[in-house]
Amino acid sequence: MNTQLLPASPAASSSGRPELPPTKIPARGWFARQHRQRMLRTDLLTVIAWASVAAAIALWLADGGATNITSAASLFTAAGIVAGLAGMDLVLLMLLLAARIPFIDRTIGHDRALEFHGKLGKPSLYLLLAHGLLLVIGYGMAEGLDPVSESINLWVQVPDMWLAFVSMALFIAVVVTSLVAVRRRVPYEFWYVVHLLTYAAVATSIPHQFSVGGLFAAGTWQRWYWLAICIYTGSALVYFRILEPVLATARHQLTVARVERVAPGVVNIVMRGRKLDQLAGSGGRFFIWRFLAPGMWWHPHPFSQSAEPVVNGRDGQGTLRVTVRNLGDGSAQLLRLRKGTKVALEGPYGLLSTAARTKNKVVMIGAGIGITPLRALLETTPFAPGEATVLLRGHTDQELYLGNEILDLCRARGVRLFHLTGPRAHGQFMWLPADSVHNGYSLTSYVPDIRDADVYVCGPSAWAANVIADAGKAGVPEEQIHHERFDW
Repeated sequence: MNTQLLPASPAASSSGRPELPPTKIPARGWFARQHRQRMLRTDLLTVIAWASVAAAIALWLADGGATNITSAASLFTAAGIVAGLAGMDLVLLMLLLAARIPFIDRTIGHDRALEFHGKLGKPSLYLLLAHGLLLVIGYGMAEGLDPVSESINLWVQVPDMWLAFVSMALFIAVVVTSLVAVRRRVPYEFWYVVHLLTYAAVATSIPHQFSVGGLFAAGTWQRWYWLAICIYTGSALVYFRILEPVLATARHQLTVARVERVAPGVVNIVMRGRKLDQLAGSGGRFFIWRFLAPGMWWHPHPFSQSAEPVVNGRDGQGTLRVTVRNLGDGSAQLLRLRKGTKVALEGPYGLLSTAARTKNKVVMIGAGIGITPLRALLETTPFAPGEATVLLRGHTDQELYLGNEILDLCRARGVRLFHLTGPRAHGQFMWLPADSVHNGYSLTSYVPDIRDADVYVCGPSAWAANVIADAGKAGVPEEQIHHERFDW
């Protein structure tokens, strides 16, 4: 194990990169106020989500739905309508959570939004299944038909109803392929294409909502409300998932300038573009990159920048870079990118940034390729000399990617730096090297005041989970621990 400690005193940079500009240190309490404001926005989003479900049910109540329950058949029918309204509202919420709306992303983060998106999948499917089943039973009881005969009757006789059956089949396919057990058995590309069927499922479900029954009859306020939320959801998806990335790609005009070897299987991809000053200050947040080369253009790569853009020309012209490790077929291709390859981008996304800060002190813990986003965050997030600690973990010194650059930044900004190398330990502190644990070291050995700091963790999922658990045991509140998955 090699443990290196730098004193918390500024020194000149020797990395060859431009000198760091003076960092404005916020006043005491500023980060705490920022956190309270973000929590208020989180509460607002929660209230809006629950209110939307309540509003969907209120549509039926305001139309006198409860007064129409006069028999067992009408009871089943009423329950089916309510289940359908609630289920469809949850589907629209799912789409909004996946639309990458900046307000949502900057409030709860990209990965947490997708986590909530996934959690709504089963409840929405169950409600939509209940919607179909209860309506078939209710209509069948009123007409003296069994559920199967009533289903056939609805398919054949009722306009747009066949689209509703198609929509249900598509929803079932999406939810089933989203289950963890299934996703592990199919390629990501197959799952992603199937997941896009969500949009087809929603589109095919809409016609029968307006053509069957009187709840959304022409001229009613219920119809206008439902149209409004459907149009808003569709518009948000089109703008933030399609139009904004196209505009960003056209605005920055990125091309690959060079590919630099960092370590075996690890490279810096340096890109040249314009208006790169608009991408500055995004340290830690990630972009979705598409390298427009044959066989690669369709594959999205979620990478953080590994350094601030270097702007050295008019119109924000300059270079930016990402650091990539060969972790599979997709990333392996990137190691062989040619100069001049055009690049499309989306973002930035996520909360692994200064926007998540709650304290003036900060601790950054990274392993493997997860070190690189922290290198960019170290360059941009504000703190005074002596208020930051960086722990880098790798099996060998060679796995401390961009280690020399981080060393220079730590010297320049007065940061305590520890290199933790060697075979991993087992048991409670398995994210640490075995020698550290054997010698009685723990997280608080390196950062005694960690309870009073924001902790940023970036690295392999299992390793990061151990670090987060250890930080929690050390007394760090959950809201001060920041970790974001850059994948789906």
